[in-house]
Amino acid sequence: MSEMQDYRSSLGDPTSRKFETFSYLPEMDKRRIKQQVTYIVGRGWDAAIEHAEPEHALGHYWYMWKLPMFGETDVERILAEADACHKAYPGHHVRLIGYDNATQSQGTAMVIHRGSPSKS
Repeated sequence: MSEMQDYRSSLGDPTSRKFETFSYLPEMDKRRIKQQVTYIVGRGWDAAIEHAEPEHALGHYWYMWKLPMFGETDVERILAEADACHKAYPGHHVRLIGYDNATQSQGTAMVIHRGSPSKS
């Protein structure tokens, strides 16, 4: 078995924080993000997009970007909304969520854009 890696995170360093399983992997490029959206749509889940300031992402609710995209099956449209959110809030983390209607829960959630903490 390989050695377990310690992911050094601290509350004082927002850039070190991890969110959901995918944040422990290398950052996803546009192709991999599209694969995840395709998976969400293929499962029949509803996509939603949220955003939050990096310094508040752990202890606060994330802001919803518009309403969840109920019934949306156009992968490009979902990607366009995620990009629009990222452009509107370039300093925020942007999270993609797939809601599973059958279990009434999140089937998946991942940060697809990492923002930079504000310097105050």
